[in-house]
Amino acid sequence: MKDRPAYSINAGERNEEVLSRPFYPESRFLLSLFLLVLLGFLAGCARGTAQRGLVVAGSTSVQPFADHWAEVYMKEKPGRVVNVQGGGSSAGIQAARTGAADIGMSSRELKPEEKDLLEVIVAWDGLAIIVHPGNRIEELNLEQVQNVFAGNITNWAALGGSSHLITVVTREEGSGTRGAFQEMVMKKNRILRGAIVQDSNGTVREIVANDPQSIGYISLGLVNQKVKAVRFDGVEATFENIEQKKYRLIRPFLFVTSGAPNAAAQEFINFVLSRPTQEMVRHDGLIPVFKD
Repeated sequence: MKDRPAYSINAGERNEEVLSRPFYPESRFLLSLFLLVLLGFLAGCARGTAQRGLVVAGSTSVQPFADHWAEVYMKEKPGRVVNVQGGGSSAGIQAARTGAADIGMSSRELKPEEKDLLEVIVAWDGLAIIVHPGNRIEELNLEQVQNVFAGNITNWAALGGSSHLITVVTREEGSGTRGAFQEMVMKKNRILRGAIVQDSNGTVREIVANDPQSIGYISLGLVNQKVKAVRFDGVEATFENIEQKKYRLIRPFLFVTSGAPNAAAQEFINFVLSRPTQEMVRHDGLIPVFKD
C-alpha cells in the first residue's frame, strides 16, 4: 500500500501561537461568532452523516445481494443505516478512493493501479453464458463464445442451431461483469461494436428472456427459469462445479476501502463475513467465502 501523507507536526505549534496573543473586544466578538458558526457547521455535518448512514456503492452485480445483506443487517441492528447504490465496479472503486462511499463494491479483480485500496472478498460468483430457454444450443466452448461475441460467428446455424442471426448482448464499459468476461473469455479479442449494451445483469437477462436469438452473460446467482445457462467447455454452470473447480468462469465479489475501514464500515464487513450471513450468501446463489 502506498505511503499516505502525514499531518504537519507544526500545525499544533502554530495554533498555540495564535491562541496566546491578547484579544481585544472586537476580536473576542469575532471569535465568539466564529465559534458559533463552527459549532453549527459541525452539528450540520453530524446530522448529514447520520442521515446518510453507511454508503456502499459500485458493482450492479453485487448490488442486489448487498441490498439483501443490508436489509437483514438493519433489522438486526436498529438505528444503523446502510445505503446501497449501483454505478458499476469502476465507479465504486473510485467512490471508495475519493471518500464518496465508505465501501466500494467490485465484481472483478482490482487492476494493478487500484491495489492501493484495501480489498475484502465477501463472496465468489460464477459467470454464466445464457441463451433463451427455447434455443436448442446446450453447450459452447471457449473459441465459439469468443467468435460469437467478437462478431465472427453471426448465425446460430454455425453452432448447430436454427438458421437465425445471433443477437449479442453485453454489459457496459466499466462494468465488473464485462471486465471479468473480457479477462476470462475474450482475452485480447474485442467485443462486437454492434452488440446491445446494457447497464445491469437484470436487463441483460430480460433481453435474453424475450429474444429467442440472443446470447448474453450474467452472474450465475441471477440465472432463473427465464433463461438457460449453457455448458461451457463441457462443464455445467453449477455451484457444485464451481466449488470443485471444474467450472472455469469464476470471479470474486469485493468490498474495497481507502485504507482501514471506519468503525461503521468494519462492523458491516464483519456482519457480511459472519457465518450466518455467509449461509445467506449460499442461499442467494453465490459461493460463500468460508467452506463448511
